[in-house]
Amino acid sequence: MGIVKISDELHDEVRKASSTMVRSINAQAEFWIKVGMLAEMNPTLTFTELMREQMKQAELSGLISESDGSKAAAEEAGVHE
Repeated sequence: MGIVKISDELHDEVRKASSTMVRSINAQAEFWIKVGMLAEMNPTLTFTELMREQMKQAELSGLISESDGSKAAAEEAGVHE
């Protein structure tokens, strides 16, 4: 684990979001970092498609619907974790 320095303004936004999303401040920051990394690696996918692929990789397939073709889009784009 390391220390990441961020602006006070961004820290305030992370703190507010963490409260709303019922996550720790660190967990919220990690989530945003991971989503940003996935978005950069898979620029053609939507947030929903990225989250669906992450849930699939975590074997939470019973919680997602693949009827909208997002599975094919994610597989075609080669979503990376």
